[in-house]
Amino acid sequence: MEKVVKQIQLVALLIILVCTVIAFLVEIFQMVEVRQISLADLILLFLYLEVLAMVRVFWESQSIQITLPLFIAITALARFIILQGKNINPEVLIYEAGAIVLIAIAILVLRFRNSSIVGLDKKKKKSKK
Repeated sequence: MEKVVKQIQLVALLIILVCTVIAFLVEIFQMVEVRQISLADLILLFLYLEVLAMVRVFWESQSIQITLPLFIAITALARFIILQGKNINPEVLIYEAGAIVLIAIAILVLRFRNSSIVGLDKKKKKSKK
């Protein structure tokens, strides 16, 4: 049963990989066709790169670090804010900025959770006798 689930995961991963590459190429084609590149377009390309990185990491280690989806979430929120432009409601901007701050804090906590800097080191150092 475990092998079947693993095969299903790998097939789904290949589908995600192919769809992401197609979406990336479509976006490039649209930028060339319009002859204009906006910041939102560039951020979308970064989103696709992050998805490709997540596919690569999952393919190599058969697991996904939680920080990769968080990076994608931050980038997607930034793109959303940029696409809304100057007509954005300040109240909505506060919620979106709060979401970005919370995701950034989550990334910091995850990055430093095993660090001796914050005193959460899981590995106890053995004292030499």
